[in-house]
Amino acid sequence: MKLTQQEVEHIATLARLRLTDAEKEKYAGQLSGILDYMDKLGTVDTSAIEPTSQVTGLTNITREDSAENSGIADELVACAPSSRDGFVSIPKIFENK
Repeated sequence: MKLTQQEVEHIATLARLRLTDAEKEKYAGQLSGILDYMDKLGTVDTSAIEPTSQVTGLTNITREDSAENSGIADELVACAPSSRDGFVSIPKIFENK
């Protein structure tokens, strides 16, 4: 699939890149080569291959989220110009209708 210079310019605009005419020509060839290779990969028979989303066997080692009381909520609310029922109070910006 051969990309036109206008298509390369469009891709460059989306990527917020400023390209010279030489770069546009160079990237048109490179991107066309990548798209041709993707077309080749699309012809490979993968019907006997099980779908995978991860092949390394690695797993996340994250901890469970837990909420902890920092003990400074009252001090922070006390710094606010206005508060009500232990929360910072601000003026309304929308009317209930």
